[in-house]
Amino acid sequence: MNEVLQNPTFVLFAILFLGLALGNLSIKGIALGSSGVLFVALLAGHYKLAIPGGVSDMGTALFVYCVGLGVGNRFFSSLRSRGKKLVLLALIIVAAGWLTAWGLCYLVGIDMSIAAGLFAGACTSTPALAGALEAAKAAGMNESVINIGYGVAYPFGVIGIVLFVQLLPRLLHCDLNSKSNSGTPDPHKIIARKVKITNPECFGKTPTELARQWHMNCGIPRLQREGELKPIQPSDTFNENDECLMIGEREHLERDAGLLGHIVSDAAELRLPQNESANLIVLAPHMDTKTLRELAPLSNFGITITRITRLGNTFVPTADTEIIRNDLLRVVGTPEAIKAFRTECGHRSSAINIADMLSLMGGLTLGILLGKLNFSFGEGDGFSLGMAGGPLIVALLLGHFGKLGPIVGYMPRPTRVLVMELGLMLFLAGAGIRGGEKLVETLQQSGITMLLVGIVITMLPLFIGYFAARKLLKMEVAETLGCICGSQTSTPALGAITSQTESQAPVIAYSTAYPIALILMTVLAQLLVQMAS
Repeated sequence: MNEVLQNPTFVLFAILFLGLALGNLSIKGIALGSSGVLFVALLAGHYKLAIPGGVSDMGTALFVYCVGLGVGNRFFSSLRSRGKKLVLLALIIVAAGWLTAWGLCYLVGIDMSIAAGLFAGACTSTPALAGALEAAKAAGMNESVINIGYGVAYPFGVIGIVLFVQLLPRLLHCDLNSKSNSGTPDPHKIIARKVKITNPECFGKTPTELARQWHMNCGIPRLQREGELKPIQPSDTFNENDECLMIGEREHLERDAGLLGHIVSDAAELRLPQNESANLIVLAPHMDTKTLRELAPLSNFGITITRITRLGNTFVPTADTEIIRNDLLRVVGTPEAIKAFRTECGHRSSAINIADMLSLMGGLTLGILLGKLNFSFGEGDGFSLGMAGGPLIVALLLGHFGKLGPIVGYMPRPTRVLVMELGLMLFLAGAGIRGGEKLVETLQQSGITMLLVGIVITMLPLFIGYFAARKLLKMEVAETLGCICGSQTSTPALGAITSQTESQAPVIAYSTAYPIALILMTVLAQLLVQMAS
């Protein structure tokens, strides 16, 4: 048996297996998940077991890269569209957590490198832990104490945030499904409506002409002919009292429908032929970076592109929208037109679920290179983004723009989640092995103090954030709790909220706050390490 335990590859997979088994244990609906790997690895490190070198760095790069791809498509847009309140609340909560960690550790005499681990664990932020470890490694510091701080604070970080969002609405007698807390309808939700043409200015004109004339942001894929909504053809023009199908974001559709006439009914009531629409993935090189105006799909192919899904984000295109390789197009047209366009765009059904490994490796390589660059201001040593920051920045840019040169950001969601989880587990295994070397010694010295400090770092920002949101920013409860989950990067807590309400306000708020908090926590955790060096 001793010979087997000396095999680093066996030890690695045993840690992953036992850690996942521990993480799957649920108590009152609360489980550690992948973070169970950290605690098994801490124990393995205490008994001087070893795993292959470089595993932690590889896991860090994979994990943060996939996280960046997942949030990149809404990171920059969230700064514009969801307003200042959600961003400000995220900043308040993260800043409160950091100041609490710094202040308490300073008062009780806990080293700032341990404070970085406590901060990351209390806020359940693995990227922050990765950033802190990277900063410690660059400074030649002992990384193990950071891992121990994270391991001490993380369990209550998970439990505390989940209990907060579950119990607070009950204690305050707030109904998250009530109208006052459900928020207004999402103006960016894509909807479809049947519209009657009554504006005389539309008579005799094609939808393309009107879209160009009035700068419309919605698509019109179908026009009623002979009592049926049929795929629109290039020569079709509007007549008085015609009815058409309009698709677009809620705020744009209500405006565009008013230009044509008025909304007749919800499109959900309609039954449309399934063979007159399809989802097609763009693989043909000649379509890459071409705008819809250049491609003219209606004139050239007789089809209308009603939606584009790019990196998990679905939107309604306009004439100026560029098509990017691996875009998933929702097209409407006759079966013959769809068949011709399928050939034109190079569609292959199997490609929808196949990851572009060349782009994955290219993006990781570019991210690691960026992380190694040293940014210096004046005569100081400067700083680098490291193994966590470099891949994260590249992934955010790929998630936003869709591609950087030949490297595309598309990765099927199941693949991205798998790679992200694998990266996280590899990172936690490496971090735990290093942290376990001085686990007992550190806990004996200040274990109870560290635990209490971690609890305060978790809970105090939650109450500060809730007060700021409700009293100062005048936010609704559901939106506030969603933003708190995002600001603490706690997906389990978001799941606890969504199980209690049908409102989309918590999810929207979470999506806005999460990427901001993710980046800010990573930077602030590194700052604590630098303060200790």
